[in-house]
Amino acid sequence: MSQQWTPPAPTTPGGQPPPNYLIPAILVTIFCCLPGGIVTIIYATQVNSKYQAGDIAGAEEASKKAKMWAMISAGVGLVVIVLVIILNVLGIAMSSNF
Repeated sequence: MSQQWTPPAPTTPGGQPPPNYLIPAILVTIFCCLPGGIVTIIYATQVNSKYQAGDIAGAEEASKKAKMWAMISAGVGLVVIVLVIILNVLGIAMSSNF
């Protein structure tokens, strides 16, 4: 009697998945930079699904990209907010001189 080979069932890897940065992604999307925040959310949502599928390298890469995009979006958002404040102050100062 010969036994037929069957591939092993996929298992989830042990340990903790890499951080997905979903909360910073949502906060950045709401408060700072919508386009960059959307990209951050896309990468953040990929982390856990890739990890559960056994793609550890893909999950770590998605985590790194989510963090990178969150930082970029926060930076761009802060620069825009500072510029708006400066332009408003200059506009008020210029209008009060006349």
